[in-house]
Amino acid sequence: MIEKTQITTGVYWVAVPQAQLRILCGCPADSVKHLMKKGLIQWIEKNGVTYETGPNAILLSDLSLQNGHFANLAEFPVLQMLYRQGIIIPNHPNNTGHKPILIGQEEIVRSQMNYIYRGNYGLISLQEIEAAGIAPDVADEMMRMKLRFAFGNIRPTEDLLEDCIVRDQAVEIRNGVLVRRLGFNIYEFSYEGDSVQVDLNLSEGEAYETPYELGAHQVSRDYFAITHSGEGDGWDTNRPCMASIVTFQGRIYLIDAGPNISHSLNALGINVNEIEGIFHTHAHDDHFAGLTSLIRSDHRIKYYSTRLVRESVTKKLAALMSIDENQFDEFFEVHDLEFDTWNNVNGLEVFPVFSPHPVETNILFLRTLWKEGHVTYAHLADITALSVLEGMISDDPKAPGISRELYERTRSHYLTKVNLKKIDIGGGMIHGLATDFRADNSTKIVLSHKASPLTNQEKEIGSGLAFGMTDVLIPGKIDYYLKYAAKYLHAYYPTVPESEINMLLNCPRVPFSAGTILLKNNEAPAHVYLILTGSVEFIRAESKVNNILSAGSLAGDMGALFGLINFGTYRAASYIETLQIPSHLFEEFVARNRIFNEIQRVQDRIEFMRSTPLFGESVSYPIQTKIAQVMEQEFYPEGSEIELTQPSLVLIRRGQIELLMEEKTPQIVEEGEFCGEETILGQQRRFLMRAVKDSRVYKISDSELLREIPIVRWKLLERSEQRSSAFWLEA
Repeated sequence: MIEKTQITTGVYWVAVPQAQLRILCGCPADSVKHLMKKGLIQWIEKNGVTYETGPNAILLSDLSLQNGHFANLAEFPVLQMLYRQGIIIPNHPNNTGHKPILIGQEEIVRSQMNYIYRGNYGLISLQEIEAAGIAPDVADEMMRMKLRFAFGNIRPTEDLLEDCIVRDQAVEIRNGVLVRRLGFNIYEFSYEGDSVQVDLNLSEGEAYETPYELGAHQVSRDYFAITHSGEGDGWDTNRPCMASIVTFQGRIYLIDAGPNISHSLNALGINVNEIEGIFHTHAHDDHFAGLTSLIRSDHRIKYYSTRLVRESVTKKLAALMSIDENQFDEFFEVHDLEFDTWNNVNGLEVFPVFSPHPVETNILFLRTLWKEGHVTYAHLADITALSVLEGMISDDPKAPGISRELYERTRSHYLTKVNLKKIDIGGGMIHGLATDFRADNSTKIVLSHKASPLTNQEKEIGSGLAFGMTDVLIPGKIDYYLKYAAKYLHAYYPTVPESEINMLLNCPRVPFSAGTILLKNNEAPAHVYLILTGSVEFIRAESKVNNILSAGSLAGDMGALFGLINFGTYRAASYIETLQIPSHLFEEFVARNRIFNEIQRVQDRIEFMRSTPLFGESVSYPIQTKIAQVMEQEFYPEGSEIELTQPSLVLIRRGQIELLMEEKTPQIVEEGEFCGEETILGQQRRFLMRAVKDSRVYKISDSELLREIPIVRWKLLERSEQRSSAFWLEA
């Protein structure tokens, strides 16, 4: 009577047809697309109305984060239920009065409710809009527009969704179907004597899957170029959501960050540490969910948007991550842009324009000066069809709607002539139409944000591009790869003369395709590789080590200097560019400049850090070096109790530590793991532990340094949540 199907890693489908209950268990990024590919969401017709089938309940993970990625992104599954299934649409045959249900732990459910609420409405009051720096008369019209999109009323999430809070005992979901929690992230569903269990835990090293394959591509570093990294929408099962990558003077910028952006970046040979900044249009998940992946870098990526959009994004991200709103700038370096003016971003000029949409949105124009004047790219994400906007015009200043002036200003901005323009043609009530751009005189128009194939009429208006295609607006004449190499080498060897660095820079630049082995284990390296772009996988199978090295890392340097052969395998995880330095030349370089002892001093610690899950992924060599220099080595005899009296992170090099928590079962921390994260995050002042065995540890008390590395801060938060959840379960 109960049907259970595994959809993908960490995601299941549980259906009880007799009770008319269909539960999506687990909802990481792009869960809806996985359901579509499995055939569990299909189009049907009833009473002359065509609509989709699908789930009507969601079981949320006990953990917000699993293996570094968000486990609960319920916004698009909920939107699919409300609108594409018609559950909320008046007079729809599927509107039976039952609301979608969120199932799970109370704190998780409440967090998701708030995140969905902000994703649906953005800023929710005149006061919030004015607090974002908008003048009262302008804020008033923005609020009128928002109310028109919201059918006249900002409704609390509880009006749209039901909750089912699971505690110690079995509770009824609907129509006699019960759910109870058997263990951490393990649930049992039962109905009339039948039952099934669902385990939402990911194994170590396991990751949520993407619904599409993108292949491997190369993105050249040009003076000014646009790489098309997404042309689909939140329902497109074969392509990433609408997005672009801007290369300017060799720097990498993103425009928007949709679900599974890390997969897209890897397919394009871009490591997250290479990203200079992101230009952001708005907070809908298909443009927003990837922000959580950008936190997995070793520096705060610059965040560029208007303050209005940033305030909307911050409130939603804070709800999703269960953090304070003022922590946004601890993960991103915030740079607010001014509306309707050219903002200078390291020589690239950016002109944001307010665009009518249910949540705060700005479309973006980017330009730079060249031979015959400015060269301009326009990114028009989530625009609204002109016919829809015209229907919203109201002369009543108190009624929901927009003014004729806002309509004309918006239309004029939409049709601005540029060299390259990407437009949203998703249609419906909140997206654009290609036909609005029939008379647009821009040199090239790219049609985006649509799941279905382009019609012949649309093909006459603009181009449909494949993932990874690039429009080079201004070719690059400078070797930006060489500039990257110089920056990295100067960071490694700040005391070495320029002439010596130039000797290494004269070595050949060698590319590798994804999957190629650079250096094999048990072989003396003939070359040392400086990774300039992309990602490299470091594998030490006997130690169960599998980490990703970012651009800026060295591979084979220790093998060259110390004659090591059993150091691990280096394999290109994406398309990469490297500087290939002969081992004998590297040895001579180190000897001539008398830096061997300095390298040796920190290298042992770096090698250990590389083998840990905390520092082994996406933390570049320069950052690892900084951390190694502030590490303090300590020895704890078996049985000794240690109290951290100041914020400190403890890495276990050898031995075993148990954490002592009041009235809780002690937790064991093994070699290569860490503890004390609560003190770094400011969650706890007193921290007590006991050495189970003789233990040698590294203690890092520079909490400011650790907090400045977003991926480390992210992992500290994840581990803190895991430990507190485990303690809660035992209690």
